Amino acid sequence: MGHAAPLRVGVLLFEDFVLSNLAGPIDVLRVAQRLADLRDPKAGRRFETHVFALEPQFAPCCSAGLSITGAAAPHAAIDLLLVPGIMHSSPHQLIDRVQAMAGERALLRDLAGRGVRIAAACSGTFLLAATGLLDGRRATTSWWLAHAFQRQFPRVHLEADAMLVDEGPVLTTGAATAVLNLTLKLVAEAAGEPVAQQTARMMNVDAERQSQAPYVSLALMERPRSSLLERADRIINQSLHRELPVAELAGALGTSERSLLRHFREHYGMGPLEHIQRLRVERAKALLETTRLSFEEICERVGYRDVSSFRKLFKRATTLTPADYRERFRLRA
Repeated sequence: MGHAAPLRVGVLLFEDFVLSNLAGPIDVLRVAQRLADLRDPKAGRRFETHVFALEPQFAPCCSAGLSITGAAAPHAAIDLLLVPGIMHSSPHQLIDRVQAMAGERALLRDLAGRGVRIAAACSGTFLLAATGLLDGRRATTSWWLAHAFQRQFPRVHLEADAMLVDEGPVLTTGAATAVLNLTLKLVAEAAGEPVAQQTARMMNVDAERQSQAPYVSLALMERPRSSLLERADRIINQSLHRELPVAELAGALGTSERSLLRHFREHYGMGPLEHIQRLRVERAKALLETTRLSFEEICERVGYRDVSSFRKLFKRATTLTPADYRERFRLRA
């Protein structure tokens, strides 16, 4: 009986690609191949990796400043093409970069039309979305880019907290290391779940990560360019220890509740009360990380008297209980 054909994975390179999105998947697939060989020496090759560049005669420079040589011209003799993240200094620069990558966008559309699956990691999801291949589909991206992504690609159903979204022909991941979870998924599809699990253990990768929510920091997220909302955040943060009605917030800002609601919906995709809750969770996360205060004391400091209610809100926002969050993220001396 013949062996199944190997999974052929290509990685598309361009200027300022995120180096770990090339090295990480290649290393995972090579370790998986070694482990598959140990389990069944006669099974043959399970994985092939190829490195492509739109103009292979040039050596693209990665995010670390290293030039990568040996890239081939893209072709359709692969099963999946991975688009790595694009290093950038701001969402606006990222969007400008993607708009200038007309050749890469055309290549992705052509390969998708020939049946090649396309995966995009980290900020590379912006390039994939710009092709239109994600329109009407679910997708994710790096959590700090969620607002910019939603504004730029309103036809994509963004699941900002997801670590990995598989829509069949197209796959997307969250921040840079989520590409390892994507690669382990490919290993499981091609060589079976036992090989994927062994690979994850060998490389100390948490293959069970499903959400980016525990890692989100509002302080690092793109902030709206709105003086009204900047002032609103200052007032909210100064008032987190107490109840803050929307009417009081609107009055302090010299605007109507209706106008305030419109601004929040436009920039945050949620109303003022939801945003206040999100900031309370963020404050609680910081206190869990940096203090030994009990959760009851933390609840008081973020304006919640109902500890049970806030515990549920915290878990819904982060996917972790307060105790689990503190154990994972607390500062260690």
